[in-house]
Amino acid sequence: MQKIKNFIINNKNYATVVIRVSLALVLLWFGIDEIINPENWFGYIPSWLSYILPFSLDFFITLNGIFEIMIGVLLLIGLYTRIIAFIAALHLLSITIAVGYNEIGVRDFGLTLMAVSLIFSGAGVLSLGNKKEKAVE
Repeated sequence: MQKIKNFIINNKNYATVVIRVSLALVLLWFGIDEIINPENWFGYIPSWLSYILPFSLDFFITLNGIFEIMIGVLLLIGLYTRIIAFIAALHLLSITIAVGYNEIGVRDFGLTLMAVSLIFSGAGVLSLGNKKEKAVE
């Protein structure tokens, strides 16, 4: 039991990396799927939004997919993490509100809070941002 405790204590610096990479992979998966299968995402678009869009739902979902891929890549490599996490938190919060209180909304609220945690913690170890900061010192 002591070995497990020591392992956890010795590797606590990787907690932020796990959150950052996990959120990045989720956003990458969403983004890629939105580009490949935009029709699967129509049901998540609030009906009022489809009336005010100046372009098709397919195009909107594809743009959203590209946006989520860009956020996911930057989080994955750990570059400008606090800024990107802030943008991701706003994006995910807007989705949470649009989807409403259900199993999807609760999931997206959890993802939103993961992004908020990265605003406070930054990229952590194993990130380009961390290497870039150390190179400046």
